[in-house]
Amino acid sequence: MKKLLVSLTIALAASTASAREQISIVGSSTVYPFATIVAEKFGQNHRYPTPVIESTGTGGGMKLFCKGLGVDTPDITNASRAIKKGEAELCKQNGVTFQEFVVGNDGLAFAQSLQGAGMDLNIEHIAAALAHSLDGKENTLMTWDQVDAYVAQKTNTAELGLPNRPISVMIPPPTSGTRDAMGSLFMKAGWKKLGFKDKGYKKLREDGKAIEMGENDNLIVEKLTTNPDMFGIFGYSFFDTNRDKVQASKINQVELTFENIASYTYPGARPLYFYVKKEHIQVIPGLSAFIQSFISDKAMGMDGYLFAAGLVPLSASDFSEQTLRLAQVTQ
Repeated sequence: MKKLLVSLTIALAASTASAREQISIVGSSTVYPFATIVAEKFGQNHRYPTPVIESTGTGGGMKLFCKGLGVDTPDITNASRAIKKGEAELCKQNGVTFQEFVVGNDGLAFAQSLQGAGMDLNIEHIAAALAHSLDGKENTLMTWDQVDAYVAQKTNTAELGLPNRPISVMIPPPTSGTRDAMGSLFMKAGWKKLGFKDKGYKKLREDGKAIEMGENDNLIVEKLTTNPDMFGIFGYSFFDTNRDKVQASKINQVELTFENIASYTYPGARPLYFYVKKEHIQVIPGLSAFIQSFISDKAMGMDGYLFAAGLVPLSASDFSEQTLRLAQVTQ
């Protein structure tokens, strides 16, 4: 009864003059290009208007999505990491039930300008370079050769031969799912490799070595091309479309490639998601059709149009799981 009343409320609001003419989508800047392509094709091939998509970052999108129900809240939020426990609880408190979809795979690039000398490293080097404190003291490592020597000493391994080059890494903002993924896949995993058991990896340097950027990955690439000493962390799809400007480091001796992401042998491999409000699916015009357009072999498959845009497709079994989820919410 409660869900019926909620749906009726949304329907009433939607029927009001100009209440909402388009599907509303927010969230991840990494998923944004893929969702935009699906939205444009949807607008061209259906009687419904092209959905409106805002790149708010994963964290920002979750806040908007979980705020509540109704036409003044988004129908979908894109995410470059899974929903957090606190976000799911906020959704529950505000009467939002959702369906999670995994739309493909991605990998975090540790990239630099093509003009700079290539530099391959391990996740423990990234953790040691970016952590605020090491061994209970403020991090004073200034160059990559100093990081190399520190890591070799901590892990009792040989140095990689990293250069005498200043540490300068552009990182995503706290609202970004890519930042969360960096924290888990590079910082946390690298911290453990260094032998630390605390959560010191969570706090990053504030001395200009770790440079916090916004959600605009184009700006990171622009800065990389003007400074060959700098590095930037962003998604594979964006790296893939900028191969004429940037190169990616091997991490743990594994190259950032489609195959290594798909097999999850690359240390920075991760899934990409979107979340849809179940209460909106049968109420917001075109929402059900849009979800079906996205969760389709035509879009997400190995020969799908999103593959050409840099999305690494799911395995056959993972894709089948998404089609089952689709059937559960659109039938």
